[in-house]
Amino acid sequence: MNSLAPYAAFFMRLAVGGVFLSRGLDRIQGGIPNLSLTSLMVLVVIAIETVGAVCVLLGMWTRFWATAMAAFMAVTIIAIKLPHHANIELEALLLAGSVTLMALGDGPLSIGIRFKKSTP
Repeated sequence: MNSLAPYAAFFMRLAVGGVFLSRGLDRIQGGIPNLSLTSLMVLVVIAIETVGAVCVLLGMWTRFWATAMAAFMAVTIIAIKLPHHANIELEALLLAGSVTLMALGDGPLSIGIRFKKSTP
């Protein structure tokens, strides 16, 4: 095994988390909508793109947030991008990165590893 392989999760967390955080902050700057069913969905998206991204960047609950990110990207591709024949490259990469993080988890360079119980 390559000696850098254990750190793959770290680099993937930086890439996926960084892009999601950037998108989430842009969405927040656009303004938070008034309370309605649609705005609740927007708030869920903002939570995934900001809170989830920060957690992924730090390596906390990475699998949980990566699962939410993957589901969000899959829905975005299927419901928004494909019907309008829009480019899906970024969303496909984020989906692939999220699925990779679902498999890799936090990795050794994470804050989450500090909270895990060590097995004797």
